[in-house]
Amino acid sequence: MATPEPEDKQPVDTENLNPVHISRYQFDRATQHIDQLKHGLIDFLKSPKRTLSVCFPVMMDDGSVKTFHGFRTVHSRVLGPGKGGIRYHPEVSKEEVKSLAALMTWKCALVEVPFGGAKGGVICDAKALSHDELRRITRRFVTELGDDIGPYTDIPAPDMYTNDQTMAWIYDTYDIMHPGRNNHPVVTGKPVDLGGSSGRDKATGQGVFYATERYLSEGGLPELKSLKDARIAIQGIGNVGAAVATLFDQAGAKIIAVSDSSGGICVDNNEGLNVDSVLEYKKINGTVVGLPETRTITNDDLLEMDCDILIPAALGQQIRADNVDRIQASLIVEAANGPITPAADDLLVSKGIPVIPDILANAGGVIVSFFEWVQNIKHEDWKLDEVDHSLRVKMYRSVDIVINKWRLLNEVQTSKETPEEMTPIDLRTAALVLAIERLANVTLERGIWP
Repeated sequence: MATPEPEDKQPVDTENLNPVHISRYQFDRATQHIDQLKHGLIDFLKSPKRTLSVCFPVMMDDGSVKTFHGFRTVHSRVLGPGKGGIRYHPEVSKEEVKSLAALMTWKCALVEVPFGGAKGGVICDAKALSHDELRRITRRFVTELGDDIGPYTDIPAPDMYTNDQTMAWIYDTYDIMHPGRNNHPVVTGKPVDLGGSSGRDKATGQGVFYATERYLSEGGLPELKSLKDARIAIQGIGNVGAAVATLFDQAGAKIIAVSDSSGGICVDNNEGLNVDSVLEYKKINGTVVGLPETRTITNDDLLEMDCDILIPAALGQQIRADNVDRIQASLIVEAANGPITPAADDLLVSKGIPVIPDILANAGGVIVSFFEWVQNIKHEDWKLDEVDHSLRVKMYRSVDIVINKWRLLNEVQTSKETPEEMTPIDLRTAALVLAIERLANVTLERGIWP
């Protein structure tokens, strides 16, 4: 008998792009492959523990006062304190923050770090704000969050349009508010000389690299055994995308196209882009568009390029029901959070295009954040080689267990259904099954209080 679909599944022509809907739909699909999961426990696991909304005024450089709105969601604390980034973007919303916090919960459970999921953000255009305005926004936001963040309760990190400087401001503000303690573990992604970890700046991209490398070595794409000479297209050349481009280029891959919010560039030869030149041009000009000896393309063009590996490293919901038919990549690796919608996932499965999902592919950031947290608590300083080795071990192991679970789930489904009824299970579902099973087990082991 075919596996029933979640009740709220939407037809392709009316695809529901609400991020909370997408998160819950993916959760519901995964729970259909978990036996004896209590219904009440399902409701608990997919509901956020708390969401805080704040509103605060900030003095701008021109003397005016502007009001900003921010959010912080802790989705779960079953495995440990909340953990997740703070983003500054005009499209930050309570719904987005809730869905990304849930994603962090599954990510932490999957890669076995003792954190629960959290996420926060401020509605603002970071590109249009000065250094001093960003500092004042950050300090005021942290003050509004108060004791809702802390080294053992909820630990922020960098995200979209925030960086190590932002984390330094968060640490300093919290430290002033809580004198006389070791407050370094309150936030990760700090500058190295302020307790940050070596390798944290490239950790997410490094994790994407290790996940892809391991997936290929385990036969995930029979026609491509390694990254050497693989043709790579990267949507988004920010912090994560730049690290991905550099690492894949160093491994012998050909970066044939990259993009940013202004558009993209590609080359029509077999040599690929000169990554150093791309990053230098971007640093000077603020965009990759216009780099000499390249052809300008749109972000949509990049997604639809004929390539071996497509790496969405920008915003969510980039591959949808309305463009998935034009995707030509042999493999997609989600460096961004939620770049593929459920309807697109289904069509990619039918086209035979595997996806290394975000909760696996981009988990390097939270893994190295965990390393930084441990170093801060123990007053240690790990060298880069030690960080990279530990990250590689964790990423390789996580890829292995997801592949093994994926194979097992498909074998079980094959034994129960006829070929006509069978819908192949994808890697995302396998990864979510693993994460949910672990969270459910730990919840029951801890006991339902009181």
